[in-house]
Amino acid sequence: MKVLKIDASARRDGSITREWTEAIASRLAQGLEGVEIVHRDLEGGLPLLNDELVTAIQTPDEEQTEEQRTLLSLSNELIDELTQADVIVLGTPVYNFGGPASLKAYIDLVARARKTFRYSEAGPVGLLKDRPVYVVVASGGTKLFSDIDFLGPHLNHVLGFLGLHDVRFVDLSRLMFEAEAQQQAAQQQVDLWLTKDIQHFQKATKQAA
Repeated sequence: MKVLKIDASARRDGSITREWTEAIASRLAQGLEGVEIVHRDLEGGLPLLNDELVTAIQTPDEEQTEEQRTLLSLSNELIDELTQADVIVLGTPVYNFGGPASLKAYIDLVARARKTFRYSEAGPVGLLKDRPVYVVVASGGTKLFSDIDFLGPHLNHVLGFLGLHDVRFVDLSRLMFEAEAQQQAAQQQVDLWLTKDIQHFQKATKQAA
């Protein structure tokens, strides 16, 4: 079983979202056997879309040049991580009413036609298998899913666009004003989700044995 832990915070030390993603991933590893935690840290930044990269993405696999395949190697690696994960744990702060630039770059690299979604006559279809996705969002003053929050709705839409609908938002917003209450409420909700998920995977493992 694989747990993909994605950290988007620009802070390496003292990051609340990093603390929570680590706690959630560790709880899954403690409750289940044989868990591998794959860590993807976005703090160092990711390549931004440019003309060469966009052209490579739009070129069918069988027509790509060696240079284009090299350009797409990181994108393919990120998509493989998403595809192989049984649970995804994403942590991100709110910066200026949205997410970090590195998180947007990550989305641009994994949202690829023919890889993670496809177009049909009825509209786009997500190609990723649905699975639990924990999204830890922390902010100082921006309330999650409020009129001034442009991160929560964006992430919820993008994840669903790729086929990931079982999304659990861990609300750590407005920590400058109500830190204790927010964290207590979030912990109670996370405990319920984790208990349910661990029981589900334990049952699935027994049935497969």
